[in-house]
Formats: sequence, structure tokens, C-alpha cells
Amino acid sequence: MTRLLSCVVGLSAAFAASAQSPAPPSEIYGEFFDAVQMSHVFADSKQFPDAVPRSDPADILARWRAQRTRADFSLANFVEESFQPEPSVATLAPQSDRRNLAAHIARLWKVLSRSMTATTRPTSLLPLPHPAIVPGGRFREVYYWDSYFTLLGVAISGEPQMLTNMVENFAFLIDTYGHVPNGTRSYYLSRSQPPFFYETVALTAPQDPSAAWAKYLPELRREYAFWMEGEGVAKPGQPHRRVVALADGSHLNRYWDDRPAPRDEAYAEDVALARASKRPSQELYRDIRAAAESGWDFSSRWLADGRALGAIQTADIVPVDLNSLLFGLEAAIRQACERVKDDPCVKEFAQRGVDRRRAVDRYLWDANAGVFGDYDWRTKSATQRFSAASLYSLFTGLAGETQARSIAKFAERELLHAGGLAATSIATGQQWDLPNGWAPLQWIAVRGLRSYGETALAGTIAQRWLANVTKVYCATGRLVEKYDVVDLDRPGGGGEYPLQDGFGWTNGVTAQLLQLYPTDKEDCR
Repeated sequence: MTRLLSCVVGLSAAFAASAQSPAPPSEIYGEFFDAVQMSHVFADSKQFPDAVPRSDPADILARWRAQRTRADFSLANFVEESFQPEPSVATLAPQSDRRNLAAHIARLWKVLSRSMTATTRPTSLLPLPHPAIVPGGRFREVYYWDSYFTLLGVAISGEPQMLTNMVENFAFLIDTYGHVPNGTRSYYLSRSQPPFFYETVALTAPQDPSAAWAKYLPELRREYAFWMEGEGVAKPGQPHRRVVALADGSHLNRYWDDRPAPRDEAYAEDVALARASKRPSQELYRDIRAAAESGWDFSSRWLADGRALGAIQTADIVPVDLNSLLFGLEAAIRQACERVKDDPCVKEFAQRGVDRRRAVDRYLWDANAGVFGDYDWRTKSATQRFSAASLYSLFTGLAGETQARSIAKFAERELLHAGGLAATSIATGQQWDLPNGWAPLQWIAVRGLRSYGETALAGTIAQRWLANVTKVYCATGRLVEKYDVVDLDRPGGGGEYPLQDGFGWTNGVTAQLLQLYPTDKEDCR
């Protein structure tokens, strides 16, 4: 169970100086940061918080304060002189001979792999002890839930060291910060993302996942404690951080963020939205950030009116995907504790799983719709905005057999299209709504449906998705972040930034599905 203890201690010491919850750029630079972002010096708001300062931040601030009132002062020129922007992640140029999609994906792993060691100049990047895989495009750092889906492909690519490196990096983040942040930037430290660490660990021992969970049991328990912090103080109507106490005394979870401020990486957009919405700004910022923790940024799932982003209410919602994953984490911890013969732990987490399943059934199951949905703890009612998130209950084994049959019918009836599974059945212009389909949701659905014997539907979803990805690859030579599943001649759209190329989780899920569902249409002929 001891995992290279001396190595871990050495790594912890080596990274301690740079890894103690560094402040985000918005706090370091204050009013200067606000001036740069609100002046739109960069077309992409993420570019500035990622930039590398050419000198000490205190020196930059002093020079800005001394120069900004001059008649000839140019903020854009000052920023260019004071910072070095990070370029987007380079990817493979489209090949003229696009014959094998799987081979193309295999070549991408090394392209998307980056060293994450500390630099001599202070940046927002959080250093990691091992090289890591990034999604691609504007996403130059490691992202939490992206990485599980990316590693599905790495796990079958003959690159075991890369998989081990990523798991060790996540363990390091949990040991250092108490959780895996949204991404490895200082401005992401106030939130996490859907807790897929236990699933990522399982990839290292697919034939015996409990052995892998036992190896990382301290980190699994530490992450669980992060999500359940405040369990003893939360009361009905008064959640604490990510814990929501319900009327019957049970506890479920919500997405949250500790900072009620504009996101560094979308600062101008968040400020503009707060002004337009006329809502209390801190409340809106919290809801926006909580949606970013969910990974579904943004979706009709979180919108009180199902349409307008200004009506976002993420912190009011108890979501089915998060609670399904925490049910899975509770089961993983229980099995790990069985492996190390920790009987009190086994008893505790077995009961936690029972309690969560009972609460999810009571509050999130909609008998009329025959599907799990999300629950609004303020109004004490279901949101009635159903989505592919319901399939997480199959992915983690939370759903009963009858529930699983009903959810499968819902998915086929409401979400399945020519190019795969849509996130929702509502078109709002937000990127986690119709007509967009996303690689992670295809995998959640396929694995979940297969585990309940719904093999025909699982195969249909996988094959339609593969046909969609292959069609775009043959036309462009690229794999992208998201896809239109309704009109296969259009790219995925919506969101706060242009469609990104790369792309980690599309590569990983596609590689895994190609192995499960081999096709003679993999070549562009």
C-alpha cells in the first residue's frame, strides 16, 4: 500500500514552495488586471491570466501606476512589453492522406503531452511532478474531468507510463491542495470538477480496480472529504459549500466555487453578464463558477427559465451527475477498505452508499418522466430540465434495473440523433445544449447502457458518434472539442470561445469506441 513513499515526500518538498495555494492573477494584479480585461487587450480573455510576466509582478504594477496617466500611454503596448503570451497548443497539421483515424489519434498523444515543471518567472500555471496531457487549443494546462476521458485512449495506446504519470499528478494535486482543481492554473483552485479520480485510478488496473483504489486510498478519502466538507453544519435550506441538507435529514451534493468574483479566464464576459442581468453580482458569479465546476458551462440545466444565461442558478441545484459520481466514489472507497481490511471504513462507506441511493431516489427520480433529473433545493422541486446527465446513474451503477430501462428509452427518444447523443433536447445557443454532442457523454452512455444489458442502444450511439467524428476528420484532418449531432455538415457551436482543435477527450473516447466497435469506415475513402 505504500506508494514510493520516499519519492512522494521528495516531490512534495520539491514543489512545496510553488504549490501553496498561489493567488490568481486577478488578485495579484488587482485594478491593473481589471483594466486589461475590460479593455479587451486580448480577444480571448483567457490569454492574459495565462501570460508569463517578463519581470516581477510588483515591478509591473509599479510601472503601470507610474505611466498610466501619461497622454501617450498605450495599455496594449505596456502589456506587450510586460508579458509574454502563451501560444495555443500546436497539433498535427492535417495530413493529405487521411487513411486511419486510430493511427492519427495515437500520434496525437505525444503532441498533447507537456512538461509541467515550475518556471523561473511566476505564472498562473500550477507545476506538476510529471509530464501531462492537455486537451489542446487554448487549453494549455491539465483539466480534471477531461483527463479521464483522454486517458481512455492512452490506456489502450501502449503508453502505460503516460497513464501512470497522470494518475500520480492528480494524487499530487489532492495531497497538495486537498482536491483536484478544475485545471492546473491558480485561478482554478477555488473549484474542482466532476470527481473522476477514482475512475482514472481504475484505468491503471482494469482487471482489479480495487487493488488500484487501495493503493490510492488516502487520496480517494481526501477528495471525498473535500466534497463532503461541512456535512455536519449544513441544515435544510442552508447548504454549506458543496453539501446540501434535505428535509428528511439526508445529504446530497451540489457544484460550488469558493470565490464570488468574475472568472479570471472570462473576466470581461462575467462582468458584462452581471451588469446586464441586474442580479446581485456575487450571486451570479457564484452560479457561473459553479457551472464551470460542473463542466457543463453552460447549459439549460442551470438556467431558471431554461433559456437566458443571466438566469443561471447552478448553486441552487442538486445535480444527478455529481451525486451519481459520488455514489461511485463511495463504492470505490468501500472496496479499497475491504482490500486493506479496514472494517470500520467498509461499514461507513457501505452505509453512505445506501443513504445516497435512497436520497437520490427520493429527490432526483421523476416517476412521471421515467428519468433522473436535477433538484432545486430552494423551491423543493424538480427542475424538469432533463438531460444526458441522467445516464450517469447507469455509469456508476446507481440506477435500479427498471429505472435503467426507462432511462434508456428516454435517451433514445429525446437525445439520440444522426450523429450521436445530444447533451439536452433544448436548443438555447449554449454549448451544452442541443444540437451539440460531447465525447464524454457518449462514453458515459455507452458504458452505462452496456452494463445494464442495453447493448443495442449502446452500439447505436457509439456507431453514430464514430461516423460523425470520422466524417469531420475526413473533411478537415482534425478532431475537435464538440460536434453537431443533428446536422453532420455543421461544426459544434455555441460557448464563449471558438471550436477548439486537439482534442484530448474526443481522441480518448474515439479510440476506446473504435476498439469496442471496429468499423471499416475508419479510413477516409
